[in-house]
Amino acid sequence: MLLTSPVIKAILTFSLSILLAGVSACGGGGGDSAPVVPLQSFQRIAHFPVYLNSQYEHKTSAQMVAATVDGNTLVYTDRALEGIGLVDIRNPAAPAKSVIIPLGAEPTAVVVRGDQLLVTLDTSLDFVNVSGKLVLIDLITRQQQGSIELSGQPDAMALSPDGRFVAIVIENRRDPNLNNGESVQAPAGLLQIVDVSGALAEWASTEVSLTGLAGLLADDPEPVSVDINSNNIAVVTLQKNNHIVLVNLSDGSVLRHFSAGQLDFKQVDLKQDGVIAMSQNQAGVLREPDGVRWLDTERFATADVKGGHGGFTIFDRNGKVLFEPAENFSHIVAQHGHFPERLSATKRLQSESLEFVQYADQALLLVGFERAGALLVYRLSANNRVEFVQLLPSGVSPHGLLALPGRELLVSAASDDDRNQHIRSGLTLYQLQQGAVAYPTIVSGTDADGLPIGFGALSGLAMDALDSSIAYTLADAFYRSSRIFELDISRSPALIRRAIVITDSKGVLVAENVGMVNADDVNSVNIDPEGITRAAAGGFWIAAEGKGDWTGSPAFEYPNYLLRVSSAGVIEQLVKLPDAVAQRQRDAGFEGVASVMDGNVEMLYVAFQGEWDGDTSNFVRIGQYNTLTDAWKFFNYALDRVDPALGGKVGLSDICALSNQELIVIERDNNSGLRAGIKRLYKFSIAGLEAETDDGTKNVHFPELNKVLVVDLLDRLKATGGAVLEKIEGVTLTPDGTLLIVNDNDGVGRSNGETQLLRLKGLL
Repeated sequence: MLLTSPVIKAILTFSLSILLAGVSACGGGGGDSAPVVPLQSFQRIAHFPVYLNSQYEHKTSAQMVAATVDGNTLVYTDRALEGIGLVDIRNPAAPAKSVIIPLGAEPTAVVVRGDQLLVTLDTSLDFVNVSGKLVLIDLITRQQQGSIELSGQPDAMALSPDGRFVAIVIENRRDPNLNNGESVQAPAGLLQIVDVSGALAEWASTEVSLTGLAGLLADDPEPVSVDINSNNIAVVTLQKNNHIVLVNLSDGSVLRHFSAGQLDFKQVDLKQDGVIAMSQNQAGVLREPDGVRWLDTERFATADVKGGHGGFTIFDRNGKVLFEPAENFSHIVAQHGHFPERLSATKRLQSESLEFVQYADQALLLVGFERAGALLVYRLSANNRVEFVQLLPSGVSPHGLLALPGRELLVSAASDDDRNQHIRSGLTLYQLQQGAVAYPTIVSGTDADGLPIGFGALSGLAMDALDSSIAYTLADAFYRSSRIFELDISRSPALIRRAIVITDSKGVLVAENVGMVNADDVNSVNIDPEGITRAAAGGFWIAAEGKGDWTGSPAFEYPNYLLRVSSAGVIEQLVKLPDAVAQRQRDAGFEGVASVMDGNVEMLYVAFQGEWDGDTSNFVRIGQYNTLTDAWKFFNYALDRVDPALGGKVGLSDICALSNQELIVIERDNNSGLRAGIKRLYKFSIAGLEAETDDGTKNVHFPELNKVLVVDLLDRLKATGGAVLEKIEGVTLTPDGTLLIVNDNDGVGRSNGETQLLRLKGLL
């Protein structure tokens, strides 16, 4: 069943092709495959947050990206800063800041023609009073050479291969607040052709009307994307009209136009309910083509919104569908942990950007999925056969894609920027290299119904008690119907083989009356599972974090629990803190749990994420629970202090037993990217120390643990080529001494959806 998944088949096929190319206990003790040929894989090599070209405090938004003729400088549009940014990539693994060229209005597109930049600017006052400019910039002096007025609000632009024409989409967007943007709104959009073969003063412009063509809102075409082939034929997409138009740039004539058509979807997630369940069907979905690229003079590909399901289609010039992937895109994305369940009822995946490139003997089509923070790579072969190759993590909301075949590089521009949410707009660089695929590090298989096991927001880690190839992880409160995932770590990427639903069929949690049990057939639960360990009696102990308030008013909404569950996921026992301790609760509660045998007694050690009321400043608790006597005692753990220049807050994320007297914890700040300063593993010994009880008095101080640094994870996280991840959440130790570390991707909420499983050897 697992090997029927297109994701697993693609990864195995791709791994085999690389080999053919000659590349060399914690917690308690779709379609036919193309012939396999040698391939290189894309590896992410660098990420450049574009605020480096200005200041950290500035909001930025890199959307479209181009490159100079020599491929050494990237050129991107920054709508937030109203300028064009340059980045030096002579060393692509270490992009260097350059400058922002201010323009005084929002740039929407940029192309490079020799030593010149052509930039479209949106100077519109509102949705009715629309206007724009085409600006000429000298790349040597970085000065504007002049501009011409455009016929409305510009969006996309393409330069013809011979350098003679630019085709500019004049979108004239609809006001989304007027009938949800679904009614005709003047002025109508069009295609503007500018002959730029001569001096600026000689540029001639032609307007091509696109009204009266589409069958939906014919008087309001709203074009969104354009590309030009070597015969100077432009293909233009009218996304919301579900229409495609071919235009001869030499005379501005419309050669043909046609509907993009529709299709039916099966086994998709249409419910925004906190559960990734690909069990619904949807018929008659319009393709809604957005980005478009010519593959040759006879074929082109579109990146399709498809009602939010995303994907791509290959058409011929007459509108005949030549290829549409048989596998469901949402399945691929879900099996990589990038499915944005929070958008299941609305925008979902949103594929918008597209790039086509010939790297040596490989023809590759790359599709950007805006809401999933991911790029999907496909290989095109004879007879319009297309094979899924790999998924690449991007920044948050990838828009512009750029291939640099001469340097075997690929660039993605991600536009989202929100300092408060630890999201920064940036450029990500990938390079074709020999060697094993570095990403993904975890994929999932399929369930008994052949549907993908969706995952994300991973927290704790624990090894199996008997099988050294199996680990366990779980998803936090981002998702409903809490689950434990069985993880096969004997392969790379690691494979989620099954999901164990946590249930309260014995009524253990119902008795607490905290509203965490679902009224379904199995009494599934909605807890916040942050830590997991194997229980001495079999099954698991799970640390479920409570929900509190930093101010203490109210003290908390629901308490922290230790839950003992069976191997089948049934809750069998619930453990709470003493009342005197529970009253101190704040929002930073249980984050990890480890089981240690002290003679015949199972002792549980619990990591508290942050300080509670009355705790000594900058100290957090390590709780000790005696399963025989039901007694709680505590140690103090001193947190590292953040660099004032970086700011943020520090806390613990997980705990794991190295022996019956030595444990290891994750200590991290809540920063990401270049602001991340503390992502560390520390170990400590409890030998000779006696934990103490909490009698409810203020200003509590317990015996202090002496921590020893095991490893600073910053260099390992930077080595992935992306921005340093914020939430390093889980740690466990394999029998061969390998430390496994995993991050929480926030359910593709405040992140690009990236999940990294680090494997560190030789540190203990």
